[in-house]
Amino acid sequence: MLYFETERLIIRPWQMDDLDAFFQLEQNPNVGPNAGWKPILDRAESAEILKGFTEKPDELCAITLKSSGRAIGSLGLHTDDKRAPELQTVTRMLGYVLDEPYWGQGYMTEAARGALRFAFDRMALELVSVYHFPFNDRSRRVIEKCGFRCEGTLRRATLRFDGAVLDDVLYSMTRDEFYTLYGV
Repeated sequence: MLYFETERLIIRPWQMDDLDAFFQLEQNPNVGPNAGWKPILDRAESAEILKGFTEKPDELCAITLKSSGRAIGSLGLHTDDKRAPELQTVTRMLGYVLDEPYWGQGYMTEAARGALRFAFDRMALELVSVYHFPFNDRSRRVIEKCGFRCEGTLRRATLRFDGAVLDDVLYSMTRDEFYTLYGV
């Protein structure tokens, strides 16, 4: 199960008690489209999605504030379908979203660095990848601050919910690169 703490955050499985925060995140038109999903404007639909996440705690977790316990985003270490199937046991793709009121405060970089530590120390992964759309400068900055290396751009790689065909900018970090940057 994906669970860890950082200085200001607890990354833990989603719970149904998180529905208010989850729905706020899901309906924000500045969050979902940057990650490739349509904003959810119906609370009942959001509750169904959250219920699914609570049943699969290894796939997607809540980013919560230690100070209040409030969920402010989500984070996962997912199978990277763009990597060879034979490598998927030793690689994962980092995915994340953060609710807009919490942007620009360093929370996502802190959570992403914690996820990297978890991935390399506890999951013994060899590589973690991460993608962003070319227009998502905030995500790009998180990725750069974490020390990922750019592999390149997969042109016309994602079909978004609204029919837009988008490029994916791909980065990765190996275990050795992580330990060189952050130590053992």
